[in-house]
Amino acid sequence: MGEDDAMYTVLLPTYNERENLPIIVWLLVKYFTDAKVEFEIIVIDDGSPDGTLEAAEQLQRIYGEERIVLRPRAKKLGLGTAYIHGLKHARGQFIIIMDADLSHHPKFIPRMIALQQRDNLDIVTGTRYSGDGGVSGWDLRRKLISRGANYLTQVLLQPGASDVTGSFRLYRRDVLRRLVDSCVSKGYVFQMEMIVRATRLGYRIGEVPISFVDRVYGESKLGGSEIVNFTKGLLYLFATT
Repeated sequence: MGEDDAMYTVLLPTYNERENLPIIVWLLVKYFTDAKVEFEIIVIDDGSPDGTLEAAEQLQRIYGEERIVLRPRAKKLGLGTAYIHGLKHARGQFIIIMDADLSHHPKFIPRMIALQQRDNLDIVTGTRYSGDGGVSGWDLRRKLISRGANYLTQVLLQPGASDVTGSFRLYRRDVLRRLVDSCVSKGYVFQMEMIVRATRLGYRIGEVPISFVDRVYGESKLGGSEIVNFTKGLLYLFATT
C-alpha cells in the first residue's frame, strides 16, 4: 500500500468530554470523507464520570465499529500510556493525535496529510506560532505561559519546531511508537519531549499553521502544577539530550 492510499488512525484520549465528543467525531468523519481518505478513530476514555464512554458507544452505533473503535481504561493514566494503549489497536500506517475538546479543528488534517506526502515527512505538527496560525479564547496569562514555554525551549533545546507544546500532530506509526517508548515526561511537558527527541533522532519534521480555539465545554486541564513540571522537564531535557 502506498502513501496515497494509506490509512490514518486518530488517537483521541478523552476525560469528561461528553459534550465535545459528538462534535469532534462528526467533524473528523466529514473531513476524512471529503478528502477520500481511509480512517479510524480510537477513543481512549479514562473512566470519565460524565458519560463520555456512553456517548462514544452511541457514536459507534451511528458510524460503525470500523470507524469508531472504543478502547477505554479504568482511570486516568497519562497521555503517554494512552498513546501506547491506542497504538496496540491502531490499523493505520499514520497516526494523528489531537485533543477532543474542539481546540483542534479537523479541517487542518488534509493539509497535514498533503504536506507529509509532498515532503515525505516523519512528523507534521500543527503550529500556533508560525505563518497564519494563532490562538483564540485565551487570557493574557495563558498566552504568556505558552509563549514563554516555547521561547525557553527554543533557546535551550533548539527543537526544530516553532510550537513544541502543541498536541495536534501527524506521525508515521513506527516513529510515534519509538518516541513514546523513549519519553519519560508526563503532562504538559510530554509533547515538548516528543519533538525534542524526534529532532535529536533525525526525523523529518514539517509544520502546518493552525488556529487553536480554547475549549468550548468543560474546564482546562492546565494548572499551576503543570507549569512547575514543565520547567522541571525542560531543565531535565537540557541536561540529558
